[in-house]
Amino acid sequence: MARRRRSRRSERPGPPGFLVVDKPAGVTSHDVVDEVRRRFGTRRVGHLGTLDPQATGVLPLALREATKLVPFLPPMQKAYVGTVRFGVESDTLDAQGTILRRHDGPLPSESDVLAALPAFIGEIDQIPPMYSAVKKDGVPLHRLARRGEEVEREPKRVTIERIELLRFAEPDAEISVICGPGTYVRTLAADLGTKLGCGALLQSLRRLQSGAFTITQAATLEQLDADLAAGKLDSRLIPPDQALQIDEIRLSGDAVQHLCNGGDVSPGSDFRRAPGTRAIAKDEEGVTIALVELRADRRLWPLRVLRAT
Repeated sequence: MARRRRSRRSERPGPPGFLVVDKPAGVTSHDVVDEVRRRFGTRRVGHLGTLDPQATGVLPLALREATKLVPFLPPMQKAYVGTVRFGVESDTLDAQGTILRRHDGPLPSESDVLAALPAFIGEIDQIPPMYSAVKKDGVPLHRLARRGEEVEREPKRVTIERIELLRFAEPDAEISVICGPGTYVRTLAADLGTKLGCGALLQSLRRLQSGAFTITQAATLEQLDADLAAGKLDSRLIPPDQALQIDEIRLSGDAVQHLCNGGDVSPGSDFRRAPGTRAIAKDEEGVTIALVELRADRRLWPLRVLRAT
């Protein structure tokens, strides 16, 4: 019997790039990826780190050939604004979970919170929450948690650059957090509640920055719909050289063809950079060709080719 071939959706042509979506509350990051795939007409969409379903704000995505560049992005420092609610704890460490305990005693004052925050600045150890994508023996912790299992987790070293108290109105404290990758603000909220002796959970969270991607660049799904109707959806894409925060270099003729075939090329006399410098190579029309690196032999070698011949 002949094997039936799976039908594939045709890929809508377009440039590679990065998109910042202002994720709404109540949907997963994977839901947003699916929505962007539908609007842009491509299956080649990947997120650069998820947000919890209740969280909103900056969700950077790589589109089309830009998905090849994700490993080369610089480390992504994150910036958040969140609300910590004192006196209550949940199994997920946020407001979406099942309430486990309520504190009967007095809640901390504003001065108590201000005094406790400095202990969390710098390099600290965090235990990943059970409701997270961290894996134990190859199984995501959230799957174990949904089966009612709780397992021992190894503490993870994270960096918190800054915590600032923005507003206090018992039982809530609104805080601003700047931190390194891998930091769980949910865990930070719970640990702050533990330190203050009353317990706490993360009531709300909004991400304002992830690496080079900021909330000022973000588009809502409704704005993407308007762009699609106006035929200017691709104008939302951030070019690879901007996302990677590196220079571009223009090439022409045989150099473009050679690079597309995986060969090395001369950068020309105008590209005066140190060996190890990376750049986005473009053709004379500004079409992105490849991510290249200048080697000790003063030749540009392709690290990722984004345009085939």
